[in-house]
Amino acid sequence: MKHTIYRKILLNREAKQKMIAVLLDPDQCRGRHLVHLISILKTNVPDFIFVGGSHTLSSTDSLIELLKEEINSDIILFPGNASQFSDKVDALLFLSLISGRNAEFLIGQHVNSAIAIKKSGLEVIPTAYILIEGGKTSSVEYISNTRPIPRDKNEIAISTAVAGELLGMHLAYLEAGSGAEIPVPPDMINFVKNNLSIPLIVGGGIKTEEDLKAAYEAGADLVVIGNVFESEPEKIEKFVQFTKNYNEKPEQD
Repeated sequence: MKHTIYRKILLNREAKQKMIAVLLDPDQCRGRHLVHLISILKTNVPDFIFVGGSHTLSSTDSLIELLKEEINSDIILFPGNASQFSDKVDALLFLSLISGRNAEFLIGQHVNSAIAIKKSGLEVIPTAYILIEGGKTSSVEYISNTRPIPRDKNEIAISTAVAGELLGMHLAYLEAGSGAEIPVPPDMINFVKNNLSIPLIVGGGIKTEEDLKAAYEAGADLVVIGNVFESEPEKIEKFVQFTKNYNEKPEQD
């Protein structure tokens, strides 16, 4: 299997270059909204485009094919379950919801898709997916029937992330959930980051440039933003440009 995308993440982290990903839910990317999104993404290219959702009914393949034709960005599959697998992406996050205790999302869905993924030859990135309380019940929480880690329990978040690393995961992903009212707390991001050797992704509840800056400065290597773009796609330009400007600042930590 290829390791192009993961290598890019590692190299950017080593160079202290923060990364941004735009998350697109196929169910929300239709008609004029999709046309508008693509026109924005053509000129404001994020490091990655994640495609997926907790409960996707629309065709994932058709959206991915269109994005690859129109946008010069790496496309990464962010599946909610095995049925969302597509071999048309550049890489796949093989997510294990290790903050929960539902075996279906720890290993069950993985067994269902393993052979197809192996045969596809896709780059697969094992990812420790950790749900953090985001102020309301998220789609991930409801669909997976798991409880998020309370936002004031840093020690549980740290122990969970480190367990993922020791199990061989290549990425840790702190997720407040789609449409979260509040993002993952910066102090939790910082505590987790300081105890990990693998790259750290943060997503959920990030609505402003101040939220994005707080996540970067707390230690997030890659920030994923999606829900806010469903109602305000113009913000893509602001977030992508903010990340570019942030990386151009001297002596980034």
